Amino acid sequence: MASRESDKPIVAMKPGNAGGAKGLTGMRPVCVQTRTGKRDLRDRTAGLRTGAQFSTKLKSLTLRARKSPRNQFCSLMHLMTEDSLLACFGDLKRNKAPGIDEVTMIEYEANLEENIRSLLVRLKARQYRPQPVKRVYIPKANGQKRPLGIPTVEDKVVQMACKKILEAIFEANFLPVSYGFRSGRGCHDALDDLSLMIMKRPINFVVDMDIERFFDTVNHEWLMKCLQQRIRDTVFLRLINRFLKTGVVSEGKHLATVAGTPQGSVLSPVLANIYLHYILDLWFERRIKPKLKGYARQIRYADDFIIGFQSEHEAKRFTDALRARLAKFGLRLAEAKSRIIEFGRYRWQTACRTGKRLATFDFLGITHYCDRTRTGNFKLGRKTARARLRRALQATNEWLKLIRNRMKYQQWWPLLAAKLRGHYNYYGISGNGWSIKNYYDHVRQMVWKWLNRRSQRRSYNWDEYQRLLRYNPLPKPRICHGYPELTRMYA
Repeated sequence: MASRESDKPIVAMKPGNAGGAKGLTGMRPVCVQTRTGKRDLRDRTAGLRTGAQFSTKLKSLTLRARKSPRNQFCSLMHLMTEDSLLACFGDLKRNKAPGIDEVTMIEYEANLEENIRSLLVRLKARQYRPQPVKRVYIPKANGQKRPLGIPTVEDKVVQMACKKILEAIFEANFLPVSYGFRSGRGCHDALDDLSLMIMKRPINFVVDMDIERFFDTVNHEWLMKCLQQRIRDTVFLRLINRFLKTGVVSEGKHLATVAGTPQGSVLSPVLANIYLHYILDLWFERRIKPKLKGYARQIRYADDFIIGFQSEHEAKRFTDALRARLAKFGLRLAEAKSRIIEFGRYRWQTACRTGKRLATFDFLGITHYCDRTRTGNFKLGRKTARARLRRALQATNEWLKLIRNRMKYQQWWPLLAAKLRGHYNYYGISGNGWSIKNYYDHVRQMVWKWLNRRSQRRSYNWDEYQRLLRYNPLPKPRICHGYPELTRMYA
């Protein structure tokens, strides 16, 4: 009889991963508003109770946004959990200045869990109010001052969470011509794309445009309409609007903000990309390019953009249309910095025959000019912009003057070497060897000058200083970024 009995049931003694074992928990679904008006609940998988859960959900948002470019997200605030806010705090830089409450990162971190828990309660109860931004001014190369906004630590945490959510959704919409403040796309990628456009495409004219005070004149109503193209979560949109309307504190006075996004804010770069994506990038690709007979291409890094044209007539028509387009959205061109110049292979060949000299233009701190190879063919010349080189030398000179007597040179010498390497890593591009060599020579002369001004008595003559450099060498200039492969093709 025992052989005919059924086997005893095998019951799991420990809960599975979805039941809470190993620190795993179920995740709330994301609600997506489809074109038909139906509410679609998906993604009920389990995730870690750490910042990895937030990262996983962001990847899910990106995949969903890429798969359905026109769907709108109507439930996003539940992504802001205690774990995600803690992860966002870990992504903030520790050496930044405090906001108007004068609370530093170290002070906020001393009681981090309670602060994040209190912040989350106010977010869920819709009682969270961003504090006004502290406004400071930094000098510009032209003698003017650039306003910067410094939020509080708590506001930075929430802005970082909003920034990651917006990037996860809108990254699928951004066009390849946009390079500013995007993951995996930096300044040198934009410079390489520009080099390929000039050297491989029939470019005869370059439209060098600059938007006047872009971050201070962004229209809030149009920006919210741009966000509503993919987001229908009214609570999340209200939170973004509160950051825009929070105001600034300048010289002890609270000023209301009716336009613009403060530079220095964690949220400003992604909002600028979204704004310019709809009013500039899509407009140029879908409205302007289909009407052109010749070749044209745009390259944009944040609010700086360059557009190459084959025809001068089409370049002028585009400039007039761009003024009207920007005026519709509360922006305007800086006429003193906007121009159309002859540039490119064919214009260079014509200029060589007639003895004419073509103009140059600056983009991302690099001056671009028409040059020739050793065999006499055309190539795009690149060098450090004069204003950037002067600014870098002035900053290094002030730093050496300040640090020379505060510590022994053995202590600040590695810092000086790091500054030189940082300069080479950005400006060390093919064709710019002379400029970085010039920067190195000037820095070497400044070090000798300030070493000899630590007291009334000179420390080194030139031969002794050369011996010091032989035993304590400074990093030599080197090219870190070569020319892009000219055989690479792009859209």
